[in-house]
This record gives sequence, C-alpha cells and structure tokens, in this order.
Amino acid sequence: MHYLIYTLGCKVNTYESEVMDNILSANDYIKDDEHPDIIIINTCTVTSVASNKSLKMVRHYIKEYPNAIVIVVGCMSQVETDKVLEIPGVSIILGNKNKTKIIYYINEFKDNHKQIVDVSDVMHTTFEDMQVKNIDKTRAVVKIEDGCNNFCSYCIIPYTRGNIRSKDKDKVVSEIKELIKEGHHEIVLAGIHTGHYGADKDYRFYDLLKELVEIPGLERLRISSIELNEVNDDILDLMSKTNVIVDHIHLPLQAGSDHVLKMMNRHYDIEYFFKRLDKIRSVRPEINITTDVIVGFPGETDEDFKIGLDNIRKMKFGKVHVFPYSERFGTKSASMPNKIDDNTKKKRCHELLELSKELELDYMSHFLGRELVFIPEVENNGYLIGHTGNYLLVKVKGCKELLHQDVKVKIKDIKYPYVIGEI
Repeated sequence: MHYLIYTLGCKVNTYESEVMDNILSANDYIKDDEHPDIIIINTCTVTSVASNKSLKMVRHYIKEYPNAIVIVVGCMSQVETDKVLEIPGVSIILGNKNKTKIIYYINEFKDNHKQIVDVSDVMHTTFEDMQVKNIDKTRAVVKIEDGCNNFCSYCIIPYTRGNIRSKDKDKVVSEIKELIKEGHHEIVLAGIHTGHYGADKDYRFYDLLKELVEIPGLERLRISSIELNEVNDDILDLMSKTNVIVDHIHLPLQAGSDHVLKMMNRHYDIEYFFKRLDKIRSVRPEINITTDVIVGFPGETDEDFKIGLDNIRKMKFGKVHVFPYSERFGTKSASMPNKIDDNTKKKRCHELLELSKELELDYMSHFLGRELVFIPEVENNGYLIGHTGNYLLVKVKGCKELLHQDVKVKIKDIKYPYVIGEI
C-alpha cells in the first residue's frame, strides 16, 4: 500500500512524522504523494488559525482520496477530538500518544473497517521513545523532550502535550551517534520545552549538552528553541569552551513591553532579558540571536507596541518571527478584554516585519568580506544554497558534488534573504 504524510506545526511534529514515515517504510509501505491508500495528517492547534488549517486539510484529503484510510493525529485531535469526529470519512483518530504504534492501528482498521479513536490522557504520562532515520544528510532533528508546564496565558500546548518528560540520555546519545554514522553534519535538539530537559530526572539539559559535544564526528549542535532563563551560566561556560554548539540561538521574547509580558504570564521582564542577552554576547560576541514576537495581544496599547519596537531594536536580534495574536479557545487570554482589531494587528505586524528585515540586514553586513563555512542543502540552477553555523542563508555558484559537505566561502554581497558567497 502507498502512503502520504502531511505535517503541520513545529519541529517536534516534523520529527514525529519522520518516525511514522520510517515505521511505514520499514513495513513495506511505499511513500507516494500522488496515489496514496493511507493518508496521515499530523495536526497543529497552537492557534485557532492552525486548528482551522488542520481541519481544512483533513476535509481536503478525504474529498481528494475518498477511498483512502485517513488518519488524523497530533495536537488538534488531542484536544478537539469532537471536531474531527464531525468530519465523515476519518478512519483513525490518535492524539499525542502511541504514534509509534501506527502500524497496529492501520492493521486493526484493515481487519475490522471500523473507526478507531484512541486519544489518551497526556497530563501525567511517560516519554514515548522514538528514533528517526533521516535521509537529509545535512541536519537531523532529534526530539529529546515533550510537554510544557509554563501555562502562558495565550498557549494551549500544555493541554495538548501534557507534562514535561524527557528521553533517556543514553538513548539520545545513541540516536545521535547513529545519525552521524549515516553522514549527518548537524543535529538539532527539539522539544516542546527543550530547556526543561531532565526536569523529570536527576539530569539537567546542561549535563546532556556537555556529553553531546564530546561525540566524535558531531560538527554542529543546534538548539531549536530555548527560554532565555534556561540559558544558565553553566551552559554559557560550555559555549565558551566548544564550537560544536553553533553561533545561533532562538530565544522567544513574545512581547517587548513589561505590561504585555505580565498579561502573557511570561516569567521575566525586559530588564532581565537585556541583561541575559549581554551575558550571552560576552561569551559569543557574534552569535545570531533570533526570536518570536506575538503582535496584538489583548490589551496591547499603542504605547506598549511602540516601547516593544524600541526594545527589540536595541536587543539587535538577527531575525524576528512575527505572529499576529490568534485567539485560542481554552486559554486564559481568550477571555481577556480589550481585543485588538485585525487592521491594527496587520499594521503592527508590518512595522515589526520591516524592523526585522532591518535587523537581519544589519547582522548580515557584519560578515561581508569574511570567510565562513556553510553546508549546501540544495542545488538550484547552478547555485548551492545552505546555512552557516550562525544560520546565515548562503547562495553560491557551485556543483551538486558539494552538497552536504563543508564548503568554505567568502561573503561578497547581500541579496536578501541570501548572503552571496564565492567558493
């Protein structure tokens, strides 16, 4: 039988889809995006927009392939099972547990032809062990943690993913060693709340990093996203002693004013954020620090937004990922007063995106005339495109034979979003 997997949402979802892909392939199913007999939609529900998109894709695939076994898994089916059940034609519904048992559910459905619904409680559960074999030889994502205990006022994820739980460190090390053997240059550590790895064990995130940087053959170790207060002094000390941890870190700010941060139930203020950025840059002066910001949170005044723009400019991020606030039923912010209208949100998003581009170009300009190493990920019309360790997107003339290899280039120009190099 032939299968298709459609993934929405975060790197953790991407990893879990790759795990299901590996399992299906190992059981003689054939990947086929055009003529699938089995369709898996791995859903996201981080915002109402994401939920609606997930439901839209379920309906689309049922209409497009009415005879296929349609399987809906992930965050949206975990907390909005009833909405999935309302769609005729869904064969199997799973939440955020038992994705590794995907073959069992497919076989059960093929035997009985009865709808299967298995959405288990995730609020008090254990880590579901998974291991991926990734065909992309440049970088591989490794999921080390699941769940979140932060309960930010805008976020549904603690309810969709449950309690913090960590992968056994020996299994993390083993998986990464296997990926390096397969030819991967870079490992990306991913989780729902990555920096809280080990909170359920007598083992810290720092302890894991310290062990991973010693793995022979590991060239780059990247943290997908981490809360600022989790980049502690031990981690900074490690970063000062090794170049394996790349010169790029993603620190979600979410809002640039203390007033909005407090309403969001974020556990820091702007002064703290500035101080920690200074500490990080004292260890890694040229590090590319990127961030997320939510625009138009309920109660965000014009003054809040203006203060936020000023603070973000001073923080000198390498890029700002901008998200208009999207109300999510079931979160505290959904019942907050003083909602921001869509036009105001659009205007503020535009302003912040313009600032982001300005900051990004400024960061890029520091590397003009410099020699950098990048790993080409794709070849397109005689050009190689890939990322440096500090996540600059490089475009350079070159041949396919250099794909997935370390390539030294001199940065000659900037043509946004690329820096243009010469081998």
